[in-house]
Amino acid sequence: MAEPVWHPSLAFIRETRLYRWMKSLGFEDYDTFYAASVRDVAWFWGEAEKALGIAWMKPYERVLDLRRGPMWPEWFVGGKLNAAYDALGKWLKDPLVRDRPALIWEGEEGQTKRVSYAELAVRVDRVAQGLVRLGLQPGDRVALYLPMVPEAVVALLAAAKIGAVTVPMFSGYGAEAVWTRLESARPKILITADGFFRRGRPVAMKEEADRAVERAPYVERVIVVRRAGREGLLQPGRDVEWEALETGTPPCAPAANETFRPLDSAHPLLIIYTSGTTGRPKGALHTHGGFPLKSAFDAGFGMDVRPGDVMLWVTDMGWMMGPFLIFATLVNAATMVLYDGTPDHPAPDRLWDLVARHRVTHLGVSPTLIRALMPHGEAYPGRHDLSSLRVIGSTGEPWNPEPWKWLFEKVGKSRIPIFNYSGGTEISGGILGNVLIKPIAPITFNAALPGMAADVYDPDGKPVRGTVGELVLKAPWVGQTRGFWGEPERYEETYWKRWPGIWVHGDWVILDEDGFWTITGRSDDTLNVAGKRLGPAEIESILTAHPAIKESAVIGVPDDVKGEVPVAFVVLKPGREWTPDLRAEILHWVAERLGKALRPKAVYCVDDLPKTRNAKILRRAIRAAYLGQDPGDLSSLENPEAVDAIRKLAAGDNSDLI
Repeated sequence: MAEPVWHPSLAFIRETRLYRWMKSLGFEDYDTFYAASVRDVAWFWGEAEKALGIAWMKPYERVLDLRRGPMWPEWFVGGKLNAAYDALGKWLKDPLVRDRPALIWEGEEGQTKRVSYAELAVRVDRVAQGLVRLGLQPGDRVALYLPMVPEAVVALLAAAKIGAVTVPMFSGYGAEAVWTRLESARPKILITADGFFRRGRPVAMKEEADRAVERAPYVERVIVVRRAGREGLLQPGRDVEWEALETGTPPCAPAANETFRPLDSAHPLLIIYTSGTTGRPKGALHTHGGFPLKSAFDAGFGMDVRPGDVMLWVTDMGWMMGPFLIFATLVNAATMVLYDGTPDHPAPDRLWDLVARHRVTHLGVSPTLIRALMPHGEAYPGRHDLSSLRVIGSTGEPWNPEPWKWLFEKVGKSRIPIFNYSGGTEISGGILGNVLIKPIAPITFNAALPGMAADVYDPDGKPVRGTVGELVLKAPWVGQTRGFWGEPERYEETYWKRWPGIWVHGDWVILDEDGFWTITGRSDDTLNVAGKRLGPAEIESILTAHPAIKESAVIGVPDDVKGEVPVAFVVLKPGREWTPDLRAEILHWVAERLGKALRPKAVYCVDDLPKTRNAKILRRAIRAAYLGQDPGDLSSLENPEAVDAIRKLAAGDNSDLI
């Protein structure tokens, strides 16, 4: 049973945006309000968009249309808006906001930039015009392969302003992972950087982009941001300097769209790729009337982000929390802090120094980051004035108790609530959270978030309490992914096939009798490496492309720092010999194509992989054998001896661990 360690005072509760909004709607307690929010989701999200001050260019006629069922809801039917206008344009007439910092950027080397709402709007307008000159039209895709620099924010909002669709990608990806996403989204333009810095060393980026684009003839232009000061990287005739794009040179004849284009609520805004257990990455499609509203709502009424607050989330633009940070802050008239660097460089107190110097009110971290900072001790955060900090957010993976308590007690002095936050790319934010008007217990969630009709089902589709079950959603929500890009059937198969009209999220959870939720892991095979979800099939496809490898399987295993890491098993082609040099070559092969952060921790050579009679590799059996756990029913296996071989391998020599 969860034991709360943080209790909000009555005065604290009454000051939160959530409580004041609830009371204006006639509710005094959260549970009654939540029940109303999921009983009538159309009423709830209609009230939520009003509370956020969404600026409709054309009023909607109806909040929700379910004629196509909960898999394909139509929100704000008939309404027109523009996500960039809600983030920027609507604030330009407000003297309290227009000169406020919209973003503060700091590079690892120490340089900083502050950009006001008014200045950001000018930059966005110039880049929007530049994109139009390059031929980008509404509905066209533009890929972002950038570190956390201001240009990433400018580019995303500029694309939104003209109705183009942004495809953000993790800055640490190798060329193969970049190409896989390009091949799916088929963007006309790729925006990248010459490189970035990590632990004081430049990291090449443009070369990875070039290798990916070589196989992507549909990419007509590559726009290059100068970040690392590297010269001689532009390819004549194809590449464009960011500076030239933003300043309007070279001049072109077509007139640019100088206003925010009114767009249907369902107009595509983002394609954010996430991975599953099989096949290629899935492109979660998000809309102008979905992602910004859900993200801004969770921040404003979940995390209590207010106008003038300052949010720093340690993330990357390629993960959901990057675009989340943009809309969570700007729609709420707050300030985002972008940090482009390693959070413990050049010293272990870099993160706490950032919080203190920029007067951060909301800090977002992952359990992996805190586990990495803990060994340095509590003296490092103690050196800095963290009095500005009101809320610490956490997402990406489940906690274990020790680092949660260290963050709460040693960093936050048992004063600052930790907003544990779980949902995902397909959600546009969270399903579960720690609402700030209820007590908070370690590692758990104190509530399903407003408007999210969450429940826990047993294998028969019946609600259960106090035992592990499937996390499900029983009603649609604003921000629900509008399918997978170009793959509607795959979307339906992934989330809706098990029980009619029920979204099955893929997490094992426990809901106890006191209303605390605990996530115990994934109910599918998806890996969660330091908060970065990755399908094992994506690593396996790269492994099997190696000339020495016949087939492969990848599992996720617990790790003290990253939470989970990949471990690979390979079967060699006839005539190939397993040697230390080949093992190192294979690890380098994966790192070069997928990125070092996602490289397997270990690779093992086996004679065969456990397979069912229809030739499906049984990862569950591999993982159980490797970890010495009960593998469960193996009656479907064609070759159970392969499981025994892996068990003996794991119990013996660990020399293959890298």
